[in-house]
Amino acid sequence: MFWFRTPRVVRNPKAELPSDFVQNTSATMIGHPVFAQPEPSPDPTKFEIKHPSDAPIYKKIDELNRQHKLAPLPFPAPRGLPEPRLALAAVLGTTEAALQKQMAANGQIVFHAVGDTGSTRGPESQNLVVDKMANDFTDVDKERPAFLFHLGDVVYSFGEARYYYDQFYEPYRDYPAPILALAGNHDGMVPPETSAVTLAAFLENFCAKEFEVVPEAGGLSRTAQIQPGVFYTLEAPLVRILALYSNMLEDPGVIADEHIGDSQLVFLEKAMERIKSEAFKGAVIIAHHHPAYTAGSKHGWSTKMVSQIDAICKKTGVWPHAVLSAHAHNYQRFTRLHGDTHIPYIICGNSGHGITRLARRGAGPLRTPQPLDVPGHSDKVILENYDDQDYGYLRVVVTDRQLRIEFHPASDGAEAKTPDDFVTVDLSTRKLVHYTG
Repeated sequence: MFWFRTPRVVRNPKAELPSDFVQNTSATMIGHPVFAQPEPSPDPTKFEIKHPSDAPIYKKIDELNRQHKLAPLPFPAPRGLPEPRLALAAVLGTTEAALQKQMAANGQIVFHAVGDTGSTRGPESQNLVVDKMANDFTDVDKERPAFLFHLGDVVYSFGEARYYYDQFYEPYRDYPAPILALAGNHDGMVPPETSAVTLAAFLENFCAKEFEVVPEAGGLSRTAQIQPGVFYTLEAPLVRILALYSNMLEDPGVIADEHIGDSQLVFLEKAMERIKSEAFKGAVIIAHHHPAYTAGSKHGWSTKMVSQIDAICKKTGVWPHAVLSAHAHNYQRFTRLHGDTHIPYIICGNSGHGITRLARRGAGPLRTPQPLDVPGHSDKVILENYDDQDYGYLRVVVTDRQLRIEFHPASDGAEAKTPDDFVTVDLSTRKLVHYTG
């Protein structure tokens, strides 16, 4: 394994810098992927860069929202339209044949998922989650995660490049697998009355054309990811993840309108048509940052986005086995009863940034299971479980017959391997079942 080291660097020359940081604005080509550091190191105890309060800026944003003066922002087109694709084999720097052989020997693929990880207060909450995820790599080969899929809001407050070291590279310095991502609203949001370009840092760190170490890595070894853009199909043995960008508004999520066009709807239809034409038998997962619906409040509800996705599912006859999202800063699991099938909708937005309680102030905690009132929605949606007190992550296991999604809270400790919640979907019947491996 090749490891790369440079002096710590940041891109913003006006930032308040520690004395050991060196100015540099060029990336270093590596030509192959690099993930964790060669030797584990202690958790960081403080940020290298001062994180000033963004409260004054968000007061302006909230006022613009109240006046309906904010709209979704256009973004660069991904490479490979109409269906941008990313093969896990390419991400790992191996061949498709070798990856298929490995997964066939394991009989399954395992991966992690997190959301809303970027903390502005310090590294402690992120350390809790990453340390517990890293401990999963002590398992036997078949149980080790192949990658981590990030559900958005990698970096707060506005996805600035200068915060990537503290909020992304340093916390994940010992995570020994590739990290893929979709962009959240904070990754694409820009401060009002500035010349900032939406998604600039996200595209540099996750959508590079080649494996390179970017300045934001600050001397750590992880190479930038090679995603084709902010929406794409991730192709892996036994699973396809259709990643969407729900744009930069606080609410709702938007994947298509007069401001950004319909390229994501075209992509989704092409991806699902290919799933159907190829008779793909694995798990199909749709992922976007803003959730379809949440419990406790309307924060994050994106009913128009859901309707647009539903229309394509109905047109192609292909429905997801599960839908993953974040944005709400907690864990929530819903079951959508669509005809005689069950579709889990899972929110994992409690992976480092903060925790939001579901119950309103002065009210008691929500009891589950609880039906959700979804206006204009013919399918019944049930809140099955939630955790609004712990940081945590998802562990996803896919076999040739089942999709299992587990929630692991960091409070259980790094050595704990038992999830606090889980759901299993039979891939052929699309019903919730007991896990059989």
